[in-house]
Amino acid sequence: MTLRQAIIVDAQRLAIIHRSAIKIAMPQLPDLHTPAEDLGFYQNVVLREYDVWVVEDSDEIAGFIALQPGWVDHLYVATDHQGKGIGSRLINHAKEAQDNLRLYTFQANTPARRFYDAHGFDIIEMTDGTDNEESEPDVLYEWTKG
Repeated sequence: MTLRQAIIVDAQRLAIIHRSAIKIAMPQLPDLHTPAEDLGFYQNVVLREYDVWVVEDSDEIAGFIALQPGWVDHLYVATDHQGKGIGSRLINHAKEAQDNLRLYTFQANTPARRFYDAHGFDIIEMTDGTDNEESEPDVLYEWTKG
């Protein structure tokens, strides 16, 4: 497996991984965007405004992380690549690059919450979901180096 910085041609694979990972982890979430809108978001926003890294397994993108200073904005692993350490590799890369990280995940996303707990993130706030477009209760996590 190799870690590399994402490039614009990766947008379609990132959008597919994002959509499929969410559908598996949180099937009850409303489908607010079309696949074309997801692709546009990754092409025009994420890959232009975020520091995005991918892990490739056998020349296929298996997972990615999108960072801003102090924030993990996206971390998704393709469903057929989960459980192989890809998420850990990505979050550890982010932790090496920054001294403090925050992120949100949904309260009902038990696998993600176990993952962040196992990687040293602490809960700093539970919300009722009024500030996210899914209106789903979420949790704010924080990790600090040292």
